[in-house]
Amino acid sequence: MRVASTITAGLGLAGLLTGAVAAPALPDMPKKPRPALSWGHCSADQKELNEAGAQCAKVTVPLDYADPGGRTIQLTISRIKAKSPERRGILLSNPGGPGGTGLASTLALRPALKDVADHYDLIGFDPRFLGESTPLTCGPAPRPAPPTPTTTPRADFEASVRAARDTARRCQEHGDNAALLPHASTRNVARDMDAIRAALGERELSYYGVSYGADLGAVYTQLFPRRADRVVLDSSTDPAATQYELFQRSGAPAEAALGSGVRADIRALLERAERRPVPVKGQRLNAPLLRMIFKQLVQHEEYDPQLAEVVGDLRKAAAGEDIEPGPALTGLLALLSSPELESSMVGGAIFMCGDGGWPAGGWPKNPETYWKNMRRSRATQPVFGPYVNGMIAPCAFWGSEPREPGTKIGNDVPVLLLQARHDNNVPYEGALALHRRLTGSRLLTADIRAHGVYGRGNDGLTPVPCADRAVNTYLRDGKLPAADLTCRKPEEAS
Repeated sequence: MRVASTITAGLGLAGLLTGAVAAPALPDMPKKPRPALSWGHCSADQKELNEAGAQCAKVTVPLDYADPGGRTIQLTISRIKAKSPERRGILLSNPGGPGGTGLASTLALRPALKDVADHYDLIGFDPRFLGESTPLTCGPAPRPAPPTPTTTPRADFEASVRAARDTARRCQEHGDNAALLPHASTRNVARDMDAIRAALGERELSYYGVSYGADLGAVYTQLFPRRADRVVLDSSTDPAATQYELFQRSGAPAEAALGSGVRADIRALLERAERRPVPVKGQRLNAPLLRMIFKQLVQHEEYDPQLAEVVGDLRKAAAGEDIEPGPALTGLLALLSSPELESSMVGGAIFMCGDGGWPAGGWPKNPETYWKNMRRSRATQPVFGPYVNGMIAPCAFWGSEPREPGTKIGNDVPVLLLQARHDNNVPYEGALALHRRLTGSRLLTADIRAHGVYGRGNDGLTPVPCADRAVNTYLRDGKLPAADLTCRKPEEAS
């Protein structure tokens, strides 16, 4: 299940739009000659890369691209060399987030790429301040207080405000973070990608990105249009919207995705949890936690059986039964209490608070804005409205302002866009908006409910063969579809 990264995104760890200051214009290419990379074994933590015969190296880049002679940081990259004598170049990728590490993400695409993988050096990288790329950490989080036996929607909201304020304080005050955090932004990650390209001695780079990774790829095409080779953007967003607006827009399609068989039970569970959290195996699940769980499970049609299983378990627990949760709920409970989730949440926060607008920034500062929108949304979105409107971010309390505005998209770089028509994480209308801005693009629509279209079989989901073929044809031969196209559901196409 693609759950960890989507929970990170769904928590709404976002950045400020107000007060953004434009930085000086930056060059397309690093000017200083770069030393040869020193390749070697990847770290012991990168078991899959080492087993695949990959090598890793460090790339030194400026902390601040407006001061290229100043302080530097190091990015860790991985490489699996092309096998074909007809080598095309390098293929980078990003798995989304923001906050997702990516050292092994291009390797993970290899089953879907099939023979196309042989024509590229597969390059993975951890974005700056994440994973093995000059990692940035915040002060240790306090042990979360368990929900009390009784609560109210306002009490739950106030708890989220306190948590956001505490995260901002812990991140700003820890170590050398005050000097580093202003340079955590999507634009700088795109610049880092170009620095990786230059360090590898390549004139261009090809790229696949999904979710936030798709938006990152669009930013790259805008900053470095002459360096973009074959670019695939899977599940993207409207570049005219703020991150908060994008989350708000996900509420209606998520509500529509709930089948009638579970809708009444879910509403009953939420009404109870807003007064008395549901006890499960020594934990209490309040309404915000339940909404987050349900939001993950409506993203893919294939998750409907797990959603029904989870709802059934929760109904029994709410009725006072001492249940043994099924596999789906057990996995989600483990994820919610895992240190990996806390780490990815921090990774998302630092980029969302560093962006001055799209793709990751643009959140209101006043907590009451969220509360008012939560209350207003209940009339038409009783399940997910309070969740998507109430995701207050640490950025509301961040100690520094973004260095640059958000990225405005408008170019004719050839790009292949993929989007699920019923995506309730990043709604379809966002892809249409980006498609209009990327005038050289083609849009492939998959008529499914999903988040992510290419290589779904890698995650145990139903593949979309039409989409997989289109991506591989483009990456292999450079041929975009002649026109926009729609891939029918696999069972309809058979």
